[in-house]
Amino acid sequence: MNDIEAIHKTLLGFPETTEETPFGPEVLVYKVAGKMFATMSPDEFPVRMNLKCDPERAVELRDEHPAILPGYHMNKKHWNTLVLDGTLPDTLVSELIGHSFDCVFRELPARTRNRLKPDE
Repeated sequence: MNDIEAIHKTLLGFPETTEETPFGPEVLVYKVAGKMFATMSPDEFPVRMNLKCDPERAVELRDEHPAILPGYHMNKKHWNTLVLDGTLPDTLVSELIGHSFDCVFRELPARTRNRLKPDE
């Protein structure tokens, strides 16, 4: 998952996700229903990605992985920066992308969540 194209496809694979550049072309912002759940700086080396995270888990992840830092230019309680230098397992990166989406999704109004839920 340290492959930027794979990450890009994963991010855009969630329902009603958009990619925008409100901070300039060097920072890609991914939103669900207009709410940001990820940012990525694909031209940096190594690539850095900000993901939303439950506060307790955010601290645990930072303690366990040197490549996970407090969210750069974000609320450090709720956001982590992943340094995609190849040291984070692909499964973890993928899981954290999904977790970030879920954190934002559950904060959406019920009407929006119900519209975006797949038919069960």
